[in-house]
Amino acid sequence: MADVAREAGVSGQTVSRVANGRSNVDEATRERVLAAMRRVGYRPNSAARALRNGRFRSIGVIIAALSTFGNSRTLDAVASAAAVEGFTIVLMPVTRPSQGEVSGAFSRLDEQAVDGVIILIEQHQLDQSEIELPHGLPVVVIDAGGRRDHPVVDFDQASGAIAATRHLLDLGHETVWHVAGPPESYAAERRRKSWQETLEDAGREVPPPLTGDWSSRSGYEHGVRLAGDPAVTAVFAANDQMALGLLRAFHEKGRSVPGEVSVVGFDDMDEAAHFWPPLTTVRQSFDEVGKRAVAALLAEIADEGAAGAISVPTELIVRSSTAPPGRGSRV
Repeated sequence: MADVAREAGVSGQTVSRVANGRSNVDEATRERVLAAMRRVGYRPNSAARALRNGRFRSIGVIIAALSTFGNSRTLDAVASAAAVEGFTIVLMPVTRPSQGEVSGAFSRLDEQAVDGVIILIEQHQLDQSEIELPHGLPVVVIDAGGRRDHPVVDFDQASGAIAATRHLLDLGHETVWHVAGPPESYAAERRRKSWQETLEDAGREVPPPLTGDWSSRSGYEHGVRLAGDPAVTAVFAANDQMALGLLRAFHEKGRSVPGEVSVVGFDDMDEAAHFWPPLTTVRQSFDEVGKRAVAALLAEIADEGAAGAISVPTELIVRSSTAPPGRGSRV
């Protein structure tokens, strides 16, 4: 640091301010110091800074099912939000949300010196007494159902599913079939429950839900079955990928969308607007969830108090895959 100060012609305190990302340095001086750092090969020692101020500027993320669209998009949003705040993330995948795996992930993160942990595990086990989250680190949980001993950030799953189901009923469909996500998923369970309650409140028949695994393949397999039933005129899929499988199955079986069958998804993945037909779906702002989760964790780290439950709104996006029964264009 002294070499940099001599090279740039500034004080050691100014070099320290630049190295720590402080804003009270004018831009010309900052650029001169950064150029001097490059010339002398100086890199700020994050470990030494952490020992001095008790902060590592690193966030651990414990995640299950990294391959699912929702989890991967949420992880990307968390990483982006952390980077904006000057934090890095340390990823710790778990293959199964058991007590042993979760505790082991916490121990490994503690060894890697993180300031706090974000947990992204949607399975029901996280809310059961058999899974106890270790103490000692600030924690924020994403998508964790009823668990309330740590701040929880989640989408308003119920309002999204209600909006999707009501949209189809308002178009004139007698009832709405549902392709649900896996039963161990909180998000899938809340969407299924809200779909069912919406139909019951409207005095409509509740068809037996069909359970998928979030994949397009499972949506296609259920779509083949539904396509053979002429009474099926509207289907709400618990995510866009299963909705994509439904669209293919209906096309192959000669059931036009939305002419004979309307389809609604959930997520509003980037590709949803380019399905054929473009998919009506429920939009989730993963970026907003990432920002809220990181902000809640940083508040905990700074001892500003726990945020409690944070609900991020969803939004129905109406496109061309839904229409009144028997009156939409044939696709």
